[in-house]
Amino acid sequence: MNQAIIMAKESVESLIEGGKATAAPPLGPALGPLGVNIGEVVNEINKKTASFKGMQVPVKVNVDSDTKEFTIEIGTPPATALIKKEAGIDKGAGNPVQDKVADLKIEQIIKIVNMKEDSLLGKDNFSKVKEIIGTCQSMGVLVEGKPAHETIEDISKGMFKDKIESGKTELSAEELKALEEEKKHLEEEMKVRREEFLAKAKEIMASMEGKTRSEMKKAMIEAEIPNPIQEEILPEEDKEKSGGTAEEKPAEENPSK
Repeated sequence: MNQAIIMAKESVESLIEGGKATAAPPLGPALGPLGVNIGEVVNEINKKTASFKGMQVPVKVNVDSDTKEFTIEIGTPPATALIKKEAGIDKGAGNPVQDKVADLKIEQIIKIVNMKEDSLLGKDNFSKVKEIIGTCQSMGVLVEGKPAHETIEDISKGMFKDKIESGKTELSAEELKALEEEKKHLEEEMKVRREEFLAKAKEIMASMEGKTRSEMKKAMIEAEIPNPIQEEILPEEDKEKSGGTAEEKPAEENPSK
């Protein structure tokens, strides 16, 4: 009996841009032979993926080949991808401890939780909100104008309780404008800080002329120069650890040369 049920089920999997599924390839031709109402499937997919506008979403359509009834399973992009989209950034900070690339409101975090809720580990919305904010921490994204770990502490103290319980996700035009201005301000701060680190790194190199790369690197670590800037400015690591080049060694071994 179980085997017959399994044989009656067929599935189609595809990547669909959120809210923009159509009967065109790849979805339509794959569903056609299954005898399902393609228009209904497309409408249902678009309804379920509307919040993922502009993102590629994994979709699985399960069709009962006897009754032609269907169910739709929607995968979700990683939390990092959703945070980047909501923050309007291409990538997180290379040095998230010192650099902050954007700021999100608690409503935006709740929106991401709603998208990811089935795959989050938290037992309630408060835990799930903290889980997403924890990811913001690793990306250098502020939440409510603070480092993410501080906002997590605020939630534990009862702040944002009403918004989290009500599931509020909408922001006013003024709030969105303020976030965009804050992002520009953070970008300027990062540029200034980068120039300061570069200048300091160059000073260290100039003062250690003739020293080895590892000695320079140690000094830069002590000066708290971020690793990406260290690697950008330090000389390439010596490939020869001892004895000369491969071409020189035979000459050393042959006294006639």
